[in-house]
Amino acid sequence: MTDTDVTISMFERIGGSATIDRLVDRFYDRMDTLPEAQVIRAMHAADLGLIRDVLKRYLTEWTGGPRLYSVEKGHPRLRQRHFGFAIGDAERDAWMLCMRGALEEAVTDSAARRDLDQALSGLANWMRNRP
Repeated sequence: MTDTDVTISMFERIGGSATIDRLVDRFYDRMDTLPEAQVIRAMHAADLGLIRDVLKRYLTEWTGGPRLYSVEKGHPRLRQRHFGFAIGDAERDAWMLCMRGALEEAVTDSAARRDLDQALSGLANWMRNRP
């Protein structure tokens, strides 16, 4: 086996748990303060502590880290879990605005940041359940 045969997960590329924690904290800080994010902030409970932990576990697993989400919650079924929320272009764009700012602050490797942004953009677009 050569070095080129080993695939490095996104989790490892971005710096592991510390980066996921920083990313999610910056994301929710931005969602909580940016006027452009009010549309998605209104979908959340006043206390963001529980949802921060859920997103940290989800993103850890989604990026190739330890299975922290599915062992507790099962298959993510993201669209089904979010079906009760109207998610259109405005909500997707507000979510990505917060996430892109958080990515800029948390992920120092520019190539990994670009790749993760692309993957998250696809995920955010897929979550839309209304025009």
